[in-house]
Amino acid sequence: MTAFDVRPITEEERRSTFDLLRRALHSRRVTDDVWARIGESWPAVHKFGAFDGETPVGIVSSYDTEIAVPGGRAVPVAAVEGVGVRADRTRRGVLSAMMAVQLADFAARGLPLAVLHASEPTIYGRFGYGSAALGKTLRVARPAARLHERVPAGGDVRLLTPAEAVKDLPALYRRIGLHRPGMIGRPDSWWPISHDRHVGPDGDHLVAVHSGPDGDDGFVVYATITRRSLGSPDEGAVLEVHDLHAAGPVARAALWRYLLSVDLVSGVHARHRPVDEPLALLLTDHRHAATLAVEDDLWLRPVDVAAALAARSYRAAGPVVLAVTDRLLPANTGHYEVGPDGARRTDAPADLALDVGTLGMLYLGQWAATTLAAAGRIEVRDPAAAVRADELFTTVTAPWCGTHF
Repeated sequence: MTAFDVRPITEEERRSTFDLLRRALHSRRVTDDVWARIGESWPAVHKFGAFDGETPVGIVSSYDTEIAVPGGRAVPVAAVEGVGVRADRTRRGVLSAMMAVQLADFAARGLPLAVLHASEPTIYGRFGYGSAALGKTLRVARPAARLHERVPAGGDVRLLTPAEAVKDLPALYRRIGLHRPGMIGRPDSWWPISHDRHVGPDGDHLVAVHSGPDGDDGFVVYATITRRSLGSPDEGAVLEVHDLHAAGPVARAALWRYLLSVDLVSGVHARHRPVDEPLALLLTDHRHAATLAVEDDLWLRPVDVAAALAARSYRAAGPVVLAVTDRLLPANTGHYEVGPDGARRTDAPADLALDVGTLGMLYLGQWAATTLAAAGRIEVRDPAAAVRADELFTTVTAPWCGTHF
């Protein structure tokens, strides 16, 4: 096995590690012009590289932000992004070594939670992450799909110029707020890479904003994808929704009404929408909105189990004692009593036993404890406790992240 060292990257190594990541993800290296625009969004802080001498062979990255948890609190979280290993160094322990260093850093800095979007679901369970929120892919037929007459209406939708789309959306996202469990804040460094390059002067996405009685309260970022071909010259285009957020049902309905009113379009395609978004019920014929897939979206790992459990609220049910095991952060291993009054460590016997990744699946309310038990992910020592845990952890709205990172 080739030797390597894992350490924080330096300012001088930002470009080389970004290029490494791009190649690991099968993308081209960035040009000098592109790097000049986005380079500040790839800071050295919170990045660890695996190095063979001075040559980077792996990278893990994260940024600090906040996440909405059940009960409405926004708590600190590490958003893990930019993970890659050079193709000729995979399956040699490079990723495991980097992830261990990163987790130790999260714990040392007192972060209760870490989240990520998994490129391959089989990778991150090894490091204590669990699939904590799902997203659905929608396809809506045009021009047949129409909103029914009782759908709330109001306000106005306008298109932004590229300059307005870059300037105005960060404040609008903050105004809409983190109103669902799983939604995360978007720091300043997020926007240039994940938003501006799509909607700015060189981008190919459009942005429409809804304004209500109190001002702007929703937006959609979308691209037009042609489906015309020699065999189907009249097929028309498809609108692909990249980002859609709204402060309430009126603004959300207005944005969908706008998308469904665009001419010369044969359909609207939207991936990673909330699983409980009622778009089909807004239509006169619900069959015109098809759910093509339901996939894992946000993965979550409790870094400090006691702090994470104490951060969220619970519904009314009898307390449950969880026996949690954490192989990589053994300080988390122990018993925790969870009830409507909160959570705390305890020496009481456990009702349910699970590993930290399964706790991540349970945490935001996406999965029921009885479902996880039936799948063999929770060891049930008291059958009645699993039912109580269902009630404690469930949420009124499905968790959803809604941010690409």
